[in-house]
This record gives sequence, structure tokens and C-alpha cells, in this order.
Amino acid sequence: MSLLNGLLGNYSQLSPQELTAQYGGFLMPNEAIQTGFRLVRDTFIVTDSRIILVDHQGVTGKKTRVASIDLDSIFDVTMETAGTGFDDSEVTIHYIASPYYRSNNISTAAYKFEFGKKFNVQPFYVAMLTVAQQNKKRLNG
Repeated sequence: MSLLNGLLGNYSQLSPQELTAQYGGFLMPNEAIQTGFRLVRDTFIVTDSRIILVDHQGVTGKKTRVASIDLDSIFDVTMETAGTGFDDSEVTIHYIASPYYRSNNISTAAYKFEFGKKFNVQPFYVAMLTVAQQNKKRLNG
């Protein structure tokens, strides 16, 4: 069923041990993987300091793009649960994309994660929302 979910555009959860074995080379010193999810070839990993987005490109998937979103930059999170029919659950994080969080010219971006309708997105949403609320207090305090 996880392959079918992947083909339909839904992430399936992986263990931190699996993720460390495959993607440990992308970790910074003393960084630890908390959780992660795979979509056929693409993966996103949540560590104690960032979200790592791994995008395997091309026919063979050997070409890989790796991007990071610092947890410190997340300022808002929205969740949409699956409805009837072919709807998926979605969690969208909004984050500061510019390197200076307290400048007058900050740029922001959003990234949407889609999960299968049977996947309970609430724990991921609550974890990201908690990070966002702490960041708002820190940035505006």
C-alpha cells in the first residue's frame, strides 16, 4: 500500500534508523533525525534543527537536489484534513526564506506536504505549530 500511496502523491513514514542509514551524510555534526517521510523517490526528513527536502531527479534518480528549511524560520502552519473522495490531507508550513529574520525586507515562502487520507497528520501539524509559536514569541519578543 505504501507504493500505491507514493504513486498517488502521498508520503509514507520511515524510521529514524532507515533515514540515518540512507541520508546520514546530509546531517550536520550533532544533528539528529526525529522523523521522516518518503514519496516514491523523494523524501523529507525532520531533524532537531531543520527539515531536509531530498528530491531525486531524472529517469534514474541519481541526480539529487537537497534543500533545507530551518525550524527557526517557520512562523505559521496550516492543516487540511482529507474529505470524501480522492482528497488528501495537507500540512503547509510558511517560513522566512531570507537569511535575516529581523530585517525590513524579509521574504517568505510556503511548502505543502500531502499525506494519504488514512495518515494521521495531526501530530506532525501540532509539532510544526509548536515550533512556529515558539518562533513567533522569540522573533517578536
